[in-house]
Amino acid sequence: MTAYYIGQHVISDRAAFDVYLAKTIPFIEKHGGRYLTKSGSHEMLEGDKPTRVVIVEFPNKDAAKAWYNDPGYKPLIPDRHAVTKSTMTLIDGV
Repeated sequence: MTAYYIGQHVISDRAAFDVYLAKTIPFIEKHGGRYLTKSGSHEMLEGDKPTRVVIVEFPNKDAAKAWYNDPGYKPLIPDRHAVTKSTMTLIDGV
């Protein structure tokens, strides 16, 4: 069953986040992930506006978890933590 990763980030250092992102995208793609939304195009109807919101589709939850737990990606997580406050959600498709 298809799964979706929803990432919401409040970014404090855009340049550093862009470096993190450039290193991260190949790992997302390696595990079958593909971006469904355009970064920076979100509009908040309620709540505080994060800097960036994205939805990435994965073939299933196992593929999404394989991305997140990939030994090559794991060292990048502290880089993201250093420059963002993030909410990352994984949800099943229908």
